[in-house]
Amino acid sequence: MVKSMTGFGKAEVTFSNKKITVEIRSLNSKQLDLNLRLPAVYRQSEYEIRGIIARALERGKVDVFVTVEAQTVETSAHINRDAFREYLRQLTDALNYSGIDADYDALVPCIMHLPDVVATEAGAISDEEHAALLSATEKAAAELDAFRAQEGATLIADLLRRIDLIEGYKNEVIPFEQSRTENIKARLLDNLSKLNVEVDRNRLEQEMIFYLEKLDITEEKVRLTNHCNYFREVAASEEGVGRKLGFIAQELGREINTMGSKANETNIQILVVKMKDELEKIKEQVLNIL
Repeated sequence: MVKSMTGFGKAEVTFSNKKITVEIRSLNSKQLDLNLRLPAVYRQSEYEIRGIIARALERGKVDVFVTVEAQTVETSAHINRDAFREYLRQLTDALNYSGIDADYDALVPCIMHLPDVVATEAGAISDEEHAALLSATEKAAAELDAFRAQEGATLIADLLRRIDLIEGYKNEVIPFEQSRTENIKARLLDNLSKLNVEVDRNRLEQEMIFYLEKLDITEEKVRLTNHCNYFREVAASEEGVGRKLGFIAQELGREINTMGSKANETNIQILVVKMKDELEKIKEQVLNIL
């Protein structure tokens, strides 16, 4: 199944008096580029969260946001009353010694920012809360994976439509090949007639055949058809095909470019330009495929 690298997944679980929310967003990237933001209390679970996401998503620029909301007011911070009282005493004494009246409305905010007045206890989460966090991560990753599969189906349908267009343009080249050969022969003979010199007709025919063989695009058309068929085969039968489809698109480009360089005919060159246009769109879309 072809999947897009773009997606979004969200899951919420309730544990005790807390609501844990995990949001995952992904964009295209050559490797797994994982950016994880979570509360400090959940840092001990970071390795396992990364492992779950890496196994589920494989590749992409992934941003993960973990938040926790308490239904009741809780805090791990506490005020060191002894330190606060000592800072206040010393500051009051210093102000009195300087003949300045103490302004407690201004002093209190200053004291609260001094060292050791406010302390935070990190604490460890329970096994149950840890399991709830990992469950939310798995659910969010699964939802994002389903989103990717849905987007991938849309992407691959568009890519296959463009492959069909390229093959259609290739088939439109055929009627112009015979007239192209006749036009090239006529142009060469006309140029020779203007020189007013004797030529060896047998040698001329041989050289003309050699020249026309160099302009023949039959092999390019055959290889282009094979690459188109292989593109469809890979898209239908494999997973994680983004890179491989990109390589096939490069091969398509080589054959189309060679056809353009050999074309030597206006109508064929127009069709080559149309093929190149579709191929560029394919290359852009393939970058979004996992």
